[in-house]
Amino acid sequence: MSFSFENKVALVTGAASGIGLATAQAFARAGAAVALADIDGGAAQAAAQALIAAGHRAIGIRCDVADVGQVQAMVKETVATFGRLDAAFNNAGIQNLLAETADATVEDYDRVMSVNLRGVWACMKFELEHMRRQGGGTIVNCSSLGGLIGGAERGNYHAAKHGVLGLTKSAALEYAARNIRVNAVCPGLIWTPMAERMVEAGQGEALAGMTKAIPMGRHGKPEEIADAVLWLSSSTSSYVTGQSISVDGGFVMR
Repeated sequence: MSFSFENKVALVTGAASGIGLATAQAFARAGAAVALADIDGGAAQAAAQALIAAGHRAIGIRCDVADVGQVQAMVKETVATFGRLDAAFNNAGIQNLLAETADATVEDYDRVMSVNLRGVWACMKFELEHMRRQGGGTIVNCSSLGGLIGGAERGNYHAAKHGVLGLTKSAALEYAARNIRVNAVCPGLIWTPMAERMVEAGQGEALAGMTKAIPMGRHGKPEEIADAVLWLSSSTSSYVTGQSISVDGGFVMR
């Protein structure tokens, strides 16, 4: 299925690589002007320039979503540049340091929550402020397979990703009658730079074991998440809000 986002504006966080980059590229190919935001501002700018060179409209923005002021500025710059905001994919996230709950540190808890949960909340706050004035829009939040199940030594990450689903459902209820839809995607094992870093950190065996447990027998691709995000952001899902779509090769249905 192809989607059209002609004359629309999309904002993607964590857009310099992996799922975020694949989604920003998919929005651009579908006709949207795209704001690519990432804590790595240089990489976001480079990704935006590549889209511009291919004939698309794009800007790169440095944004640490843990900083509420930077998030507000990101949304303002997007609207100032393109005049509106129709679709947002709040994707930026980080992993926790592996530790049993009794051994996890306050510092790691705060670090993970500031990006994975408060960062999504801040993005939604300022996106919704604009979409409410504009009269409509769509938001897709990136939760995780970890937002649906528990995970040993991953409590901080899973708690944050569960929280994203709570924020998603609550905002969906608040704005359902105001032409604003809010949904979430829950990626399973997707091969991204984050997965590569997990392998480098010695978690390759765990990832291999997880792959064997996936009914489809393989890890996913960033583009497969992008397809789900574009569907949730498009008019073809116009009666869908408050949902969490698991894109995981069947892992959670076992």
